[in-house]
Amino acid sequence: MDSPLNLKMKDAEVIYYPNFFNIKQANNYFNSLLNTINWKQDTITVYGKIHLQPRLTAFYATNAKSYSYSNIIMHPNLFEGDLLKIKNNIEAQLNINFTSCLANLYRDGKDSNGWHSDNEKELGTQPIIASISFGAERIFHFKHKLDKNLKTKLVLKHGSLLLMAGATQENWLHQIPKTTKPIGQRINLTFRIIA
Repeated sequence: MDSPLNLKMKDAEVIYYPNFFNIKQANNYFNSLLNTINWKQDTITVYGKIHLQPRLTAFYATNAKSYSYSNIIMHPNLFEGDLLKIKNNIEAQLNINFTSCLANLYRDGKDSNGWHSDNEKELGTQPIIASISFGAERIFHFKHKLDKNLKTKLVLKHGSLLLMAGATQENWLHQIPKTTKPIGQRINLTFRIIA
């Protein structure tokens, strides 16, 4: 694992580990998760209209606590196999214990995640989120909620980890925008703490 990069964002704690997993580990985990996670496509309600969510998802937890966002209530699967290995590795390296993971599969550049904060009440105040990326690189955008001039973006590499903590979710929005470029599949694992 390379040295982490502190993004030094105002009103936030964001640290990026570009090579948290080496290329061999990242390749193995991508292939394993693609084929073992029970991916599904939920519907979401946006401005009163029902749409298919523009990505596939699955939710895992060490407890029976559900997770809800955008009028979706997700009930957890139990951690097992490579997903459990990844969780244990992250916890050992970061010295943080996570209770849950929201897994996302972006099938191509049309799959996306709009502007949002991970500030659901289940996550408590100042949530810690460890976001792992496997597969095709995607650009991750941040923008400050109050200071519209504060924006930043970075490329999330295959095998990378992005750690968001402190007041990040309170003060910043983030997204994975659509792209018209031909792009492969990406798996994103967002580890969270739901007490």
